[in-house]
Amino acid sequence: MTSTDSPFAELVETVAPALRAVRRRVPEIVFGIGLVITALATLALIGAAADDAAIDANRGVATAEVLEGSSFSRTLVRFTVAGGQAVVPERGVQYPRGLEPGDTVAVEYDLSDPEQVRVAGRSAVDGIVPTLLGLAAVWTVLGPLALWLRRRRTREAAQPGTAP
Repeated sequence: MTSTDSPFAELVETVAPALRAVRRRVPEIVFGIGLVITALATLALIGAAADDAAIDANRGVATAEVLEGSSFSRTLVRFTVAGGQAVVPERGVQYPRGLEPGDTVAVEYDLSDPEQVRVAGRSAVDGIVPTLLGLAAVWTVLGPLALWLRRRRTREAAQPGTAP
């Protein structure tokens, strides 16, 4: 059995054309990743605004306790709704910046869906600046990287004797 007869060589022959095609499109892929991140950030802001609108349309106000077990992705709170039922929203509270376990905080919630809760006085508007700063950081890295990769591809294509 020669090295060209090995299953590895057959795999390389099968995958190589696809890898060459991907390599040619790396600048577009990097730019596309930036677009996807931008779209997701925009949709997150739109979703937060929609949640705020639902709370504003049917608002209840309560005092909540920040619970232990909170993580980076969610901050758990417990509050009592008008009917006397204690609620601990599974997804946590929206806009939890600066909250620590044991803190007491005013919250606003949707009377028809108490799982929809935010810290009182905070809204999606509070997320605009951090989102824009994050997107600026993403494009500060990905924009020049995509341009550099595109220029490199153009230079390589212009050099005689190189494969595109």
